[in-house]
Amino acid sequence: MLSLRLTPYSDNPTWAWSGACYSTLDQRSRVEPFTHPLVEHLAATDGHRTLIMVRERVADRPAADPTVRELTPGEYDQARVAVTDWPTDYVLVETELDQPVRVTAGSARTTPLYLADDGRSLFGSWDMADLRDHATGLNPKEAARLLIYRPRYSTDTLFQGVHRLTERATAHYGGHLWISYPAPALHFSPRELLPDADVLGAFVTTMDTAMDRRPWAEDTTLFHLTGGFDSGTVATRVAERHPGLFPTATLLIGGPGREQQIRRRAEMRDRVKFADTDIVIDAMEFPPLAPGCRWVGGDVVSPTEDPLHHPFTQMARAVAEAGARTVVTGLGGDEMVALTQQEEPHQGLGEITDAQILPWVGPRARAVLEFADDGIAPPARVNSMTLLSLETTAPVLLREGLWPMHPFADPVMVELGEQLPFAWRELKQLQRRRLWVLGMSEDVVHPVERESFAEVIEHSLTTYAPALFTRMLTEGSPLFDAGLVDPDGLRSAVEHLAATRYREEQDSKLLEVLSLHMSATAFLNH
Repeated sequence: MLSLRLTPYSDNPTWAWSGACYSTLDQRSRVEPFTHPLVEHLAATDGHRTLIMVRERVADRPAADPTVRELTPGEYDQARVAVTDWPTDYVLVETELDQPVRVTAGSARTTPLYLADDGRSLFGSWDMADLRDHATGLNPKEAARLLIYRPRYSTDTLFQGVHRLTERATAHYGGHLWISYPAPALHFSPRELLPDADVLGAFVTTMDTAMDRRPWAEDTTLFHLTGGFDSGTVATRVAERHPGLFPTATLLIGGPGREQQIRRRAEMRDRVKFADTDIVIDAMEFPPLAPGCRWVGGDVVSPTEDPLHHPFTQMARAVAEAGARTVVTGLGGDEMVALTQQEEPHQGLGEITDAQILPWVGPRARAVLEFADDGIAPPARVNSMTLLSLETTAPVLLREGLWPMHPFADPVMVELGEQLPFAWRELKQLQRRRLWVLGMSEDVVHPVERESFAEVIEHSLTTYAPALFTRMLTEGSPLFDAGLVDPDGLRSAVEHLAATRYREEQDSKLLEVLSLHMSATAFLNH
């Protein structure tokens, strides 16, 4: 959403808008918004305090005037209170004469913001690679979380010296960075429905509300239609409302679910009218770790970005080349209808057992897993796993000039899902019944084959990974040096991968080792 450099206690803290960025007259501070029709920015000052806000636009309002407005102290106080009620994604920057600077994130996060400092200035960007020079080493606790596939939403990143600004959190900087978490967000519980409750009607209305919050209905909007329940539900509803207007795109999987995915997508596109353009990128032709992958090429890529980085990048590039500016996804649909721990306790949220620790996890990582839940962010309005998922997606799209939209991650959708009884959330009955009402076949509503990227990952690990692991084991890795990955355990796993039948449950997790190794090597070798 933005990049920034903020230097507190500036000699001349007066801000001005240049047409491309905000900066102080002494050029020691700068805020550069991401340029996109769905992003706007504004600024105001009372001569002593200044606020700069970069935010997603909302519908039925003209874009904000970016010039710095001069207000009285009373008007400034009112403006400061008003801006934090903004319903979509935003970042608020505040400066004050002779005071530390502050940066606050909104609750409806769409893009990440990473922060770092050098003792004089605070730096921030949606692309962690921009903060490469501030990475001072590996964060053992975050590395351990990622290695055992137990991610946590917190200010931690893989790198010491680089921090995540979580939703509603505020970063304070006056020469030392301190991030304060907000109070926990309140949530609803499942409710008993009235006999005549129109659940599907409420679902459709809420979907429309989530979509129409932003001025999205342009011919430059494209829908990521995977053929699954979540993206299918969102995309078909919009095509129902605006027949023939919107194109679609997807990554094509491998394995037994491939033909089923093709059929289900085709049926969705036939049942309601989309634009003729349908971009399909075969992930089996552009798998992770293949030649051309930015990670493999040594580029500085954030470890938070999707391990399916290479095929996803190909799709984003093709979408942008087709003229799209906004991409709407079904991300967050799993969490919207997730079961509570009382309904289906999740073992991964309890105590970490030896069985959960993979054989290549090193001694230092094992030692810190006891503290894996320390310092995590309080409950957010949107599920923390959804927020982490959106964070993996955004940078790839933003690099291509694309803005992401995720209706299932809108707070109104989250609140609806929380209140639905078990029977509507179990096995995504809400989405299934919506597609059934549209007249979809059993193939769409109750697919037989699993549709996932498991076969794409298997192909990558059995075709391209062995040479990369050999190089890693020969030349070394920051993960070895920090005791986070055990070379002997990894060597044994790689030998097993090459010699015997692929075991998806365990072997697939080797992809994370490579992505962390390549990110760490690129970030720290400078």
